[in-house]
Amino acid sequence: IMSKKAAAKKAAKDEEADKVLYFGPPTTGTKQNENVFGVCHIMATFNNTFLHVTDLSGRETYARVSGGMKVKSDREESSPYAAMLAAIDIVKALKLVGINAIHIKLRGRGGVDTKTPGPGAQSALRALARHGLKIGRIEDVTPIPTDSTRRGGGRRGRRL
Repeated sequence: IMSKKAAAKKAAKDEEADKVLYFGPPTTGTKQNENVFGVCHIMATFNNTFLHVTDLSGRETYARVSGGMKVKSDREESSPYAAMLAAIDIVKALKLVGINAIHIKLRGRGGVDTKTPGPGAQSALRALARHGLKIGRIEDVTPIPTDSTRRGGGRRGRRL
């Protein structure tokens, strides 16, 4: 025989267990077909491709996958295929969270290094669009130096 206090405690515990954890943007007052936006930061270098999805402020991370997490060999980390696999994983994670549209911030290496994004950028973007995410704005956020340290290569440049 259980006391009233113990019974009340057990009932409270059962209620907590029944609640399902939900990670994602607040869904109060949103319509069924309304777009819920996130920001996908794509950093595509010639060594790897990173996809990092956050909320609009950039404070909360919803999903983060890189090309190196999807393939075994080091030389394939930046390949379009690895970027595509990473993008598919991102789409699956965002479906769970409840995000169906993204803005894209594309970034190359930048600085004194190359400003062009790596080979995985385009295929990652394509895979995100083809697997059901709506694309909002696309912005290039590669860091461009206004004035910087001297670039490598020396006075006569890199000789090939």
